[in-house]
Amino acid sequence: MSSHDIRRPFKRPAISDQQRRRELSLLRQSQNRHDAQLQARRLASTVLSLQSSSQEQQVDIQVTDELESCPEEVDDDYGHHKDAHDLRQATKLRGPDARLWFAKQLMLPEWMIDVPDKLNTDWYVFARPAGKRCFVVSSNGTTISRLRNGVLLHRFPSALPNGARTNNSKAAQSYCILDCIFHESDETYYVIDGVCWAGISLYECTAEFRFFWLNSKLAETGACDVPSTYHKYKFSALPVYNCDKEGLQTAYAGQVPYVKDGLLFYNKHAQYQTGNTPLSLVWKDEHCSQYVIDTDNKGQVQSQQQVVLELLDDGRLATSDDPPVIFGCLLGEFMQKTELHCGDLIKFAIGEGGVVVVDSKLEKADLKYLGKSNRARAFADSYSKVLFQHAARYSPLRIEHLFASISSYVEDGNSTQDAEMAG
Repeated sequence: MSSHDIRRPFKRPAISDQQRRRELSLLRQSQNRHDAQLQARRLASTVLSLQSSSQEQQVDIQVTDELESCPEEVDDDYGHHKDAHDLRQATKLRGPDARLWFAKQLMLPEWMIDVPDKLNTDWYVFARPAGKRCFVVSSNGTTISRLRNGVLLHRFPSALPNGARTNNSKAAQSYCILDCIFHESDETYYVIDGVCWAGISLYECTAEFRFFWLNSKLAETGACDVPSTYHKYKFSALPVYNCDKEGLQTAYAGQVPYVKDGLLFYNKHAQYQTGNTPLSLVWKDEHCSQYVIDTDNKGQVQSQQQVVLELLDDGRLATSDDPPVIFGCLLGEFMQKTELHCGDLIKFAIGEGGVVVVDSKLEKADLKYLGKSNRARAFADSYSKVLFQHAARYSPLRIEHLFASISSYVEDGNSTQDAEMAG
């Protein structure tokens, strides 16, 4: 079934396997326990140790001898590569590989293709600020922010734990890692999540706990205060709502002090999972985002949807998902002619044949070769982004569908209660 033909009634069958992957992701996180404290310490060291000045653009990763002595880590039973956080491997990375490593330390939301089950009971929602996604790390009397490709954004004093020389943090091992969006117009770091606070890892804490913890701790430290000599940039916690009708309406239409760029949805039970995860979702429409459909570098919507895919060693074209979704395959002769190599990120346009999905799985896509992607890009598009962008052009998932899903779940719950009482 082509997604051109998809129609979205209020109560409709899913068009993807996103719900199944959500359930699998929750199962995996409950069974996959690793050294979260070590993971947080390694990430903090990387953010602080990346080379600066003229070498920032190359993004070469360097680390201290202390962390190079960390024990070996192996894959777990579910295929998660724990050595993705091993800085001994990261020290060997250069250019695109270093950008990819760093970007995958972030928890990256999938695009909402289908409305999740139990949206009104198991999920939070908040308005996402427009701006630059980054990690902020405070340690050793200074604070550093780096973009998702590893490039330095700011180096400054802050009121975060051990974030300034005059700060109240005394322990050298006391550090903080926040997942933020820097909003340029008011020069504020909006905190969307947290990885570590005062040396305590939050990786394996639920979103419900992380949001509560960050709100209280940010207020305690004075990080949300107006800028001063030893606190150059303001931090701000985001208003997070239960995703019932009132919460969704407030996040969608309520006033905020920043420019909105869509809505973020977090499963309350989700741990901080690095890379793409269906337990965090992004959704947009024209009311809450300036850019719903991707644009070119001049801000213009392209006549055809464009996608970026990674070239594998056997010529297959893959998304950034784990495991990747394969969109097609290039012939060896074409690869030689165009001087394409394994690992290249390649841009394609979606032709008139569109994207064909059958039984929630990709059957084929009409790809038109455009060339290599921008070198600054870290990784390919995710499968959910491709489907969301395609649906946005022809049959978008609208805010009415989200409200209707909540209403339907509430009505089903009331009907069940009535039946139990009658029995």
